[in-house]
Amino acid sequence: MKYVFIEKHQAEFSIKAMCRVLRVARSGWYVWLRRRHQPGPRQQYRLICDTAVSQAFTEAKQRYGAPRLADELPEYNIKTIAASLRRQGLRAKASRKFSPVSYRQHGMPVSENLLKQDFIASGPNQKWAGDITYLHTDEGWLYLAVVIDLWSRAVIGW
Repeated sequence: MKYVFIEKHQAEFSIKAMCRVLRVARSGWYVWLRRRHQPGPRQQYRLICDTAVSQAFTEAKQRYGAPRLADELPEYNIKTIAASLRRQGLRAKASRKFSPVSYRQHGMPVSENLLKQDFIASGPNQKWAGDITYLHTDEGWLYLAVVIDLWSRAVIGW
């Protein structure tokens, strides 16, 4: 705080007089002044780290958080990367979970509900029902469409 005072009032008073009154060494004032305008080693490291993290974050389309960025940037540990992300205000975009539900307002023609929720059949092959289900596999999503007879509950086809 004393050095800040000296800096603010150096136009009014001499440096030598202010250092004597505030009981600080003149050499200390000049060391502080020289260091004040140069980033220290920690600030330089953070600047380099922030640049690398920001670039990797942008290249990953803002989808990677600290754990994945740590895999991409092995020279920095996960805590350093997390601190850099916080400092820069960067947050990964969460990818939306796939919802296997159709979009109802698609504008395409929709068939009439012929059964009107009456699923009881009095004989075979009078009422058939179909359904589609989604199966998640290693290759991606597969679609299974099944048609059953509502009287016997037998699978007619898929």
